[in-house]
Amino acid sequence: MWLDLSHMDKKEYLLMAEELVFGHQNPDTDAIVAAIAFAHLQQQRGYDTEAVALGEVNEETAYALDHFNHQAPRVITRASVEVKKVMLVDHNEPQQSVSDIADVKVTHVIDHHRIMGFDTSEPLYYRAEPVGCTSTILWELYNEENVTIPADIAGLMLSAIISDTLLFKSPTTTPLDQQAVKSLAKIANVDYETYGLEMLKAGTDLSSKSEQELIDLDAKSFDMSGHSVRVAQINTVDLDDVLARQTALKTAIQAEISEQHYDLFVLIITNILNSDSEAVVLGSDQGKAAFEKAFNKQLVNDRANLPGVVSRKKQVVPQLTEAY
Repeated sequence: MWLDLSHMDKKEYLLMAEELVFGHQNPDTDAIVAAIAFAHLQQQRGYDTEAVALGEVNEETAYALDHFNHQAPRVITRASVEVKKVMLVDHNEPQQSVSDIADVKVTHVIDHHRIMGFDTSEPLYYRAEPVGCTSTILWELYNEENVTIPADIAGLMLSAIISDTLLFKSPTTTPLDQQAVKSLAKIANVDYETYGLEMLKAGTDLSSKSEQELIDLDAKSFDMSGHSVRVAQINTVDLDDVLARQTALKTAIQAEISEQHYDLFVLIITNILNSDSEAVVLGSDQGKAAFEKAFNKQLVNDRANLPGVVSRKKQVVPQLTEAY
């Protein structure tokens, strides 16, 4: 394969990494931070790695990066034009990964999600644990390898854990997540409770976002018994403010359903202050029926109230998978 390097000078060419490390598409804070933290750890272990992203950082992640004075990874759309090998963090499902994932060799995976549709032709390093955040697993790995965590990366890692666990309010939270945050907070020298709430609030300013941006902000696609299901989530401190845009949000969702042929599109709008959610649900009759079965709820005006539901990974995807 020919790679156009004409835009790069000699120094840049020589600095190209052998392996790229990245999280899922539409990256949240953990997807960005886990790539940064794992790339750094692997560098200390002798690997030639670079952390990259499969999308621009959101406001919450930007807040964390700015607070801890760390640059955002560059964004890529394809990996095979640069490298032959990659490392995945915070995901394993091919439809959530880089567009040409089939054209590169996956050598490592660090994840805390279900394993679905993932296969390789050769053995690899795979670390998966049922914890609240990939960065919690990375905290373990740093300790196991006896590698010092730099203060800025420690701050980013605790940011990711706080984000994924909603400051320990999510049912995905484990004692290990809490232990990791407290340990990392000492390294980063921050009050994690005060900082964490400010970071979460920074990610809820949605006024400048279009409806299309809102439904793509934190969205993942899943294969459920041969049906393509899209689950997006918006965190807010004011549910009514987001629901006032319901008509426009439904128009944007319907356009994505038509273009991507989703059987079901579920938009979870979560109030981070009281841990309740409202779902906007569109799709085929079968898809809507699957949602109603999964949550024992009847959709009214394509909406359903989901009290206490904050975790897509634990409280939405497994239920929909079983319903399908």
